[in-house]
Amino acid sequence: MNIAKMIDHTVLKADTTKEQIVTVCQEAKENGFYSVCVNPTWVEEAASLLKDSEVEVCTVIGFPLGASTSAVKALETKDAIAKGATEVDMVINIGMLKDGNDEAVQKDIEAVVNVAKGKALVKVIIETSLLTDEEKVRACQLAVKAGTDYVKTSTGFSTGGATVEDIKLMRETVGPDLGVKASGGVRDQKGALAMIEAGATRIGASASVAIVKGEVSNSDY
Repeated sequence: MNIAKMIDHTVLKADTTKEQIVTVCQEAKENGFYSVCVNPTWVEEAASLLKDSEVEVCTVIGFPLGASTSAVKALETKDAIAKGATEVDMVINIGMLKDGNDEAVQKDIEAVVNVAKGKALVKVIIETSLLTDEEKVRACQLAVKAGTDYVKTSTGFSTGGATVEDIKLMRETVGPDLGVKASGGVRDQKGALAMIEAGATRIGASASVAIVKGEVSNSDY
C-alpha cells in the first residue's frame, strides 16, 4: 500500500501565507501525495506550483460551516475549477439536515455536483461530530443520490474529527464503490492505517509528512 497516494496534504487555516502554500506544494511533490487541499483563494497559486507534477489541486466549498446558499456554493465551485482545482470538498447544509429537510440538502449537493461534473471530483463533507448516527446515514445517502464521488467526515474546524466508527458507518452506508475520506485529527501513521482499515480511501491531513515517515505530529487538523 502506498499511503502517500491516499493523502490530501492540507493547509486550510485562516492565517495561511503564500510561503506555507509553497511549502505544502513542495512537500506534496517530494512525498508523492495525491493532492494538496487549500482554501479557494490559494487555488491558482497551488495550480501554478504543481503544474508539472502529478499532484492534484483540491479546494473547499462553503467551508467550514456549510451555510452558504446553494447558488454561492455553485459559483464558488465554478470559480475554483476555472482557477485550476481538480477536486472540491463541499460542506453540506448541516442545519437543513437536522431539520429533516432532505430535499434541500440533496439539491444543495447537486448544485456543486452539476457544476463540477466532468471537470472536478466532488467530496461531500457531512461534519460527523455534529450528527447522530441516523443523521450520518441520511447525509451519506443524500450524497450518493446527488451523484458525489466521495463522502468525507469532517472539516477539521468543528467539535471533532474523523473516528474509526464513523468511517465504518459511512462505508457500510455508501457501499464498496464510493470514496470515503477521513479528515480531522489524523496525526500519525497508526491512525491513518486504522482509518484505511475501517474503509477510508483518502486521508485529509496536515500531518502528512509525519504520517508517511512514521512519526507523530501535534498538528490539529
